[in-house]
Amino acid sequence: MKHILVAVDLQNDFIDGALGTPEAVEIVERACERIRSHEGPILVTLDTHGAEYLETREGRFLPVPHCVKGTDGWKLHPKVEEALLGKAYLRVEKPTFGSVELPALVKVLANGEPFTVTLLGLCTDICVVSNAMLIKAAFPEIDVCVDASASAGVTPAKHEAALETMRSCQIEIQNS
Repeated sequence: MKHILVAVDLQNDFIDGALGTPEAVEIVERACERIRSHEGPILVTLDTHGAEYLETREGRFLPVPHCVKGTDGWKLHPKVEEALLGKAYLRVEKPTFGSVELPALVKVLANGEPFTVTLLGLCTDICVVSNAMLIKAAFPEIDVCVDASASAGVTPAKHEAALETMRSCQIEIQNS
């Protein structure tokens, strides 16, 4: 059985940058621990925007420039980069909350073997839930899990609400 880990948007702007929160800072060590201990392929998503971000639909609803490609805020947190050293992983840039290419990449990584997918990262109520739902929709019979202890939402209440939504959609919530 292959176990695929998806580390969602563990970028500087979501941790201690433009959209950072104390809860995001708190989960970095746990996320890094999960990455270091993971045996198997890893997909790392990167929220990726251009200089025209404020002119996009998302930018009109969330007028805070963040994760602009090439900036320090767009980069993975240094502790995450360190945790990934020596690991087999693919970076996936995504211009919005969910990556529509993620299910195809999961399928390639599974390479015809039975597999599970575990997600962790930021933000539970936006990008984690979007990517978990895309994967669950593409593979309704596989085990899809979210590590709540290595994820954080925009607020603690939104984190909990997203976890409950995912539970309703048969996504297992772990608190390892």
